[in-house]
Amino acid sequence: MRACAPHWKAHCLGQNKPFVIGLTGSIGMGKSETAKLFAGEGIPVFDADRVVHALYAGEASAMIEAAFPGSTKNGVVDRAALARQVTGDAQALGRLESLMHPLVAERRAQFLEETEAPIVLLDIPLLLETGIKSDAVVVATAPADVQRQRVLARPGMTQAKFEALLARQMSDAQKRAQADYLVTTDKGLEDAREQVKMILADVRAKIQNA
Repeated sequence: MRACAPHWKAHCLGQNKPFVIGLTGSIGMGKSETAKLFAGEGIPVFDADRVVHALYAGEASAMIEAAFPGSTKNGVVDRAALARQVTGDAQALGRLESLMHPLVAERRAQFLEETEAPIVLLDIPLLLETGIKSDAVVVATAPADVQRQRVLARPGMTQAKFEALLARQMSDAQKRAQADYLVTTDKGLEDAREQVKMILADVRAKIQNA
């Protein structure tokens, strides 16, 4: 864990900026459940996946159809149809990301601007890959065999799809190396909840002492 960084001082000098925790983790590592635990502790959560879903059903639908003909149905992005066009195609995936990232960034900035909470959480799968800044990074992690078991149990998931998803992301080891805090998720919900509480206690203490 890094020591209290100079820019953390903004959170205790009356500048009214929230302390931003960035949460990430590879597929199947328990990131979404970890985000729920933070929410259960009263921390407002920006859920990037939920924002993408909303954009697919609204503002982004027409531009995605224009870029990927046949990827929408009744004005809503058909995620399976879109996946067939971008999975395994780095150029197509890059085009999709160039459309979606600015829209998601706009929503994220709005969330941060409007919040009055002292601490917030950004739940973003590609937090580190896309270089999104936060005051502290939390990585949800679990042993590789647990990850594989969880992911392959999902409906429609195959070994090939799993490997393609992993190829898009930093490895778990790379993420852990950049983490300020880890939440290990293979020992049950209550164990993870206690880890989240300890992280929040540490963050609050560092803000107070900055």
